[in-house]
Amino acid sequence: MITRLSHLFLRTLRDDPVDAEVASHKLLVRAGYIRRAAPGIYTWLPLGLSVLGKLEQIVREEMNAIGAQEVHFPALLPKEPYEASGRWETYGDGIFRVPDRKSPEHTVGKNEDGTEKTIREPNYLLAPTHEEMFTLLVKDLYSSYKDLPLNIYQIQTKYRDEARPRAGLLRGREFIMKDSYSFCVTDVDQQAAYDAHREAYIKIFERLGLPAVPVAADNGAMGGSASEEFLYPCDIGEDTFVESDGGYRANVEAVTSVPPEPIDYSSAPAAEVHHTPGTDTIATLVDAANADHPREDREWTAADTLKNVVVTVVTPTGDRKVAVIGVPGDRDVDLKRAEATIGAAVGVEGELQLEAATSADLAANPGLVRGYIGPGLSLDEPVLGTEGSTGIPYLVDPRIVSGTRWITGANEQDKHVFGLVAGRDFTWDGTIESVVVRDGDPAPDGSGPLRTRRGIELGHIFMLGRYFSEVLDLKVLDENGKQTTVAMGSYGFGVTRALAALVEANHDDKGIIWPAAVAPADIHLVATGKGEEIYEAAEKLAGDLEAAGLNVIYDDRPKVSPGVKFGDAELLGVPTIVVVGRGLKDGNVEVKDRRSGEATDVPLAEAVNHLTTRSQELL
Repeated sequence: MITRLSHLFLRTLRDDPVDAEVASHKLLVRAGYIRRAAPGIYTWLPLGLSVLGKLEQIVREEMNAIGAQEVHFPALLPKEPYEASGRWETYGDGIFRVPDRKSPEHTVGKNEDGTEKTIREPNYLLAPTHEEMFTLLVKDLYSSYKDLPLNIYQIQTKYRDEARPRAGLLRGREFIMKDSYSFCVTDVDQQAAYDAHREAYIKIFERLGLPAVPVAADNGAMGGSASEEFLYPCDIGEDTFVESDGGYRANVEAVTSVPPEPIDYSSAPAAEVHHTPGTDTIATLVDAANADHPREDREWTAADTLKNVVVTVVTPTGDRKVAVIGVPGDRDVDLKRAEATIGAAVGVEGELQLEAATSADLAANPGLVRGYIGPGLSLDEPVLGTEGSTGIPYLVDPRIVSGTRWITGANEQDKHVFGLVAGRDFTWDGTIESVVVRDGDPAPDGSGPLRTRRGIELGHIFMLGRYFSEVLDLKVLDENGKQTTVAMGSYGFGVTRALAALVEANHDDKGIIWPAAVAPADIHLVATGKGEEIYEAAEKLAGDLEAAGLNVIYDDRPKVSPGVKFGDAELLGVPTIVVVGRGLKDGNVEVKDRRSGEATDVPLAEAVNHLTTRSQELL
């Protein structure tokens, strides 16, 4: 059926939304594909639903091709499965928890009139993801190894209580996601399921014409033995990844440093404490060291100093735990990178948050002297670490190895230690990856120096192992009749994120340029000019194109100027624009390629065949 702009529920905008910062947000709203309902929540309009449906269908076809079967879970889920997995608590503030009328009440204070103020305890959540529900469904229906391996998936709306929703569809509170799960008896079958999903994702991105790349990723709170993200390289991306000429790719959170070899310190001189007033920054410390305690071989640099950064781990329940991270002074701490690994090092489970320590955190730990923090009060009296007098965990960067010598704080105002030797004068509670990865750092696989890039995360695949099946008791009888715990994989694909990424990758200053695979129509037909014969010819052409199997958006608005019609056609982004106008007197229509801008006159009598062939070539 022809989509006529005179009747389509559409209103395009000339100006960008005031809250929009990225191209996809601006253009999807201006072109009438989506409309803001609340921060991070959007209404889908007819053209937006058309594109979304085509994108979902591509995902669905590739999932079906690997033998996955589609199911559909509710978005409102009970509390109990998430309590069993521990994620009711570990999600912290990241999920929407809701009560129902039967939820137990408890008193939280007094109302203004003196009566008790009560609230209901939440006993449901809006689903952020569905691992628990998939696991319990399989447990309910399957009990034998003969039933496995199994791959099942859904395309469903998810919810996250995003603290700062922004960038339109790229970071919202409500979003559409394809999540699939594999259930296998053997690790060999699980690896095959993981590999099949990986190839399916590659095919999806190929069909979309979106150059997303797989990169090694940190498993995070999901756990498991392997994890990869699919990122679309883009300057506005919130993820940073690295790559080398030799083919290494990883999210910065998953990059491992190449540590130096330990150094023999048997002949190293004793460390010395020096008075260094007014040196509470690395820059002032280096200047003072060169002025008052110069080296004979070269000048001191920031790389000779050991910077001790105080951080606070915020647990899912809101508790705060202070830790100190020691890094070379020429490096900065990447809180997000450290956040990915610090939990295990300090004994905190779940989706924690890592923050720079506040003044209150430092005040609560008087042994930490701001600007002069070090791992040792003297050569044999450590103040940091689980064995030290403060009990504050002390963690270090992998570059700090036994025998390396440092200038660092003496834990006294205006004093620093020179020549403090790692492994001899101080020890640490753990080693974590925490510093900002820089261009030129060596790839851990030896494939050359790293380059950092930004990217939009569109997919994430995990080898979950047996965590969820163990906590939810998903077992089947193996071929010997014994109970065995099922191995699982989890595979997420951000459908609405991918749609936004397509716009980021395919637009110009005039509007969107949809790839043919997901465009809301094959042809955008514009009738413009005076005379009934133009509209009669356009009407017939629209019908003939539809009869030939092409989808048509027909701008049949009689009292709209040509400039507005052409502007809307370019804004909406259909791959091929056909104009029936002044060329009709010569028997021609104009066929314009939206991407290149090239226009060609085609005889009206040949237009259907020409456009049918062109549309097939674009797919």
